[in-house]
Amino acid sequence: MQHAFNQLLQFLQQGIAAIFHFVQMIWTWSVDQIGALLAVPWQQWPLWKDILLALVLVAVIWALYRAAIELFAAAERILIAFAHLLSVLVRTLPSIVFAGLIALSGVWLMNHLDNDLIRLPVAFNQFYSSNPSPNSTPAASNPAPADSSTDKR
Repeated sequence: MQHAFNQLLQFLQQGIAAIFHFVQMIWTWSVDQIGALLAVPWQQWPLWKDILLALVLVAVIWALYRAAIELFAAAERILIAFAHLLSVLVRTLPSIVFAGLIALSGVWLMNHLDNDLIRLPVAFNQFYSSNPSPNSTPAASNPAPADSSTDKR
């Protein structure tokens, strides 16, 4: 069970790392493009190109603002989900501890109960031997003789 859980966590970690790597490539490319846009020699351009540059800058700022708002909302939802996950983990701790105590008591009972307390028929006992050990034979009992003096006619 632990191995499967570790594999699942490793798979999730690799998937998240691949997503973040892709996002990093996109961000790096976008920042390079914005830097190239700001590095153009706009001082010698005609007025219409300056207006077009201003419109492009406004569109870039609008897109970055929208992305920032979405990232903020996503970060808020992630924090809320993480807080909920932590509260569920804390809330389930008593059940987990109870299950562990049940398992511990079961193991203790299996290790400390005398096997001679439960007698199975020979047909169900896989480990039955034809020579029973001397400790497992019941003690012979002498029945008391019947008292005939109490029998009155």
